[in-house]
Amino acid sequence: MSPQETALILARAQFAFTVSFHFIFPAFSIGLASYLAVLEGLWLWTKKQRFIDLYNYWLKIFAVAFAMGVVSGIVMSYQFGTNWSVFSDRAGPIVGPLMAYEVLTAFFLEAGFLGVMLFGRDKVGDRLHFGATLMVAGGTFMSAFWILSVNSWMQTPQGWAIAANGQFVVKDGWLPVIFNPSFPYRLMHTVTAAYLTTALAVGGVGAWHLLKGHKTEAAKTSFNMAMWMAAIVAPVQIFLGDTQGLNTLEHQPIKVLAMEGHFEDSPHGAPLALFGWPNQETQHLDYAVTLPKLSSLILKHDLNAPLPGLRSYPRENQPPVAIVFWSFRVMVGLGFAMFGLGLWSLLARWRGRLYEWNWLHRTGVAMGPAGFVAVIAGWITTEVGRQPWVITGLLRTADARSPIAAPAVAGSLIAFVIVYFGVFAMGTWYILRLMAKPPQEGEPEHPREPTRTAGVTPASAQS
Repeated sequence: MSPQETALILARAQFAFTVSFHFIFPAFSIGLASYLAVLEGLWLWTKKQRFIDLYNYWLKIFAVAFAMGVVSGIVMSYQFGTNWSVFSDRAGPIVGPLMAYEVLTAFFLEAGFLGVMLFGRDKVGDRLHFGATLMVAGGTFMSAFWILSVNSWMQTPQGWAIAANGQFVVKDGWLPVIFNPSFPYRLMHTVTAAYLTTALAVGGVGAWHLLKGHKTEAAKTSFNMAMWMAAIVAPVQIFLGDTQGLNTLEHQPIKVLAMEGHFEDSPHGAPLALFGWPNQETQHLDYAVTLPKLSSLILKHDLNAPLPGLRSYPRENQPPVAIVFWSFRVMVGLGFAMFGLGLWSLLARWRGRLYEWNWLHRTGVAMGPAGFVAVIAGWITTEVGRQPWVITGLLRTADARSPIAAPAVAGSLIAFVIVYFGVFAMGTWYILRLMAKPPQEGEPEHPREPTRTAGVTPASAQS
């Protein structure tokens, strides 16, 4: 392996490592911000104490998760300049403004009203405080909107032209760039995944406290609401995933063929590979367990629809098939497990045993982290499936990196690994510690105002 190839692998590994850490926290904060808005709205409507108790309980966790998402996201931005300067130079006229819109609209909105959420209820009143919660929830959605618009443009570029200096520029206005072919599908699928991820985390915490005998109204309500989300949203998410798959088949067929493990052409209907081992050297799916023609039915809605194989495409344009194949199965498998949990909860409701079935609660606890695993698996499927392109069909990943030596990239990668595992392990431990305590009746708010130290003297402290 040449030094250039080593540097490329290390740069990709560094970005994959940091984005995997980062993506967990925005996925959680997007869903949790909306959950907080629902809780506060229900409290204002019904004046039932359990809703404001849950709001105060989850607000503390949201503040920590939000902060960790911001910190990890800042590091990723620097990597565009350090490891991917060619990409930054060539795609900057398109990617740069969209990223700036995210900061100017979404991040400023979140950061501005988060302080009111945490410290301002006594200052602004209940209704204006609810407005601040809505603003933060809206800001998290807008953040997802802009980031996914950027990423979707890299997946399915549209509305671009190449300037005399080789840069990608906007051709006929921003709307074709923002609303590129894959963007609406990916936005709906990703945001719904964030809501489902949060529901499973909330449900897992509620189930844990029910198992521990903390059958308070707040614990019951959190488990109840989470199971409704699993029962309703999980099938919606499966449908949205199917629509995104059809869109991907239209615009990025190689990615879908890698997801399905299709190497050979299937002129009379392609089988659905449940399991197998993609062998990219021989261009064959080894040890395959398949169902005849079912892939054509899913992808084309026709049992006999022909599908090409990866062999029809040059090997240099194929993604790492094994990674895409298995990450896709992890995502889909967990999606159907969530659907099964929702159905089980409906049965428990029908039998009047939602708060009594311990095995349902144990499964809820086990499924608590499933949403985080599923969103990471889906992100891997999306990003690795796009390879070898950083901008599909226009700019290869190998041509987008900075001219930086492998030892320098390795040094920063090691530093990131050490710092991330240290800082985020502590943050995650703190979040789990907060979750381990059951929500109490009259749950205290986050500190009503920031600690003030300016002007404090021994004399004033005694007075």
